[in-house]
Amino acid sequence: MKIVFIICLFPILVFSSNNYERGIALDSLRSFKLSEQNASHFAELALRCVQKEYPNKLDHVMNDGTEVLPPSALHPAFFGCFDWHSSVHGHWMLIRLLKMFPNMPEADKIRKSLGENLSAENIKTETAYLDQANRKSFERTYGWAWLLKLEEELFDWNDTDGKTWYANLKPLADAIVQRYIDFLPKQNYPIRTGVHPNTAFGIAFALDYARKVKNEQFEKLLIERSITYYKNDKDYDAKWEPGGEDFFSPSLMEADLMRRILKPADFGKWFLQFLPQVESGKAKSLLEPAIVTDRTDPKLVHLDGLNLSRAWCMYGIANSLPQNKKLAEVLLNSAFKHAEAGLSNIVSGNYEGEHWLASFAVYMMSTFSL
Repeated sequence: MKIVFIICLFPILVFSSNNYERGIALDSLRSFKLSEQNASHFAELALRCVQKEYPNKLDHVMNDGTEVLPPSALHPAFFGCFDWHSSVHGHWMLIRLLKMFPNMPEADKIRKSLGENLSAENIKTETAYLDQANRKSFERTYGWAWLLKLEEELFDWNDTDGKTWYANLKPLADAIVQRYIDFLPKQNYPIRTGVHPNTAFGIAFALDYARKVKNEQFEKLLIERSITYYKNDKDYDAKWEPGGEDFFSPSLMEADLMRRILKPADFGKWFLQFLPQVESGKAKSLLEPAIVTDRTDPKLVHLDGLNLSRAWCMYGIANSLPQNKKLAEVLLNSAFKHAEAGLSNIVSGNYEGEHWLASFAVYMMSTFSL
């Protein structure tokens, strides 16, 4: 049975004065649900960067001198937002917000930017880039996962622009699906990290996509790999989290994947074996929000993202534990604490966090409202 919010029972978000001055509406975020006003502010963050070329951190192996090119030449669709993957999930967020609030004030700007970036010609260039020499590991698997999430968001949207963007993106999505199919059988060991290469995250979003578009072959592979990598995991020591630059919890991301695959009763047993410290509340470092000491540091600010991703993982896990109300309550209480901590610092005035944190926030609130 799905666990739902009763707003009056949970803590009210406390936002810094900096966020308040920048327009984050307190009342509507108390329920962790998006209002149109907050959607507008999040959209503004993405609109500032989806066509902002510099500063830019390229993941680019140069094969020869002809490939010393600016980001917009290499990636005409996803050259903004500091790096390729942040640009991709910035585009996902804009589409998500436009679907939720089609008449939001920024709607025309969103459609214009997306129409320019997601043209068939631009996506053709992005797809060709993947096929060039020394590109096998490009954005594997974090960027891959977000690209499929973007295409999933467009899949059944009854919107003229949305249908065009879906069709334009499909060759790139198909190329990335094939890269999963080629790569995962060769990856004997999952990557258990709190940053981009995390295997559980890469599979979880890919699995959502495979199920949405009904790609049964792809879904079967993702499930088999998940069982192989994680089914026998036991006694994870939560005290080692978080790492100093994590934006994912390796343990919670793994559990968030497994709750997608196992039946609720089986998942409950698996989770108790995997993270036995959580039910007793002893996994303090996992259950308390991470502290960020410098939001101008591009690595330390990752921890704001960690608080948001922990929140969506714990909320999803709790809703997959219908037989264990005590454990679900521990996870929900922690999820709300993490959501508060993360939402309080999306708008900091620093590009290091602002170019990507809103996407995490919108995804988190989207999972809370499912």
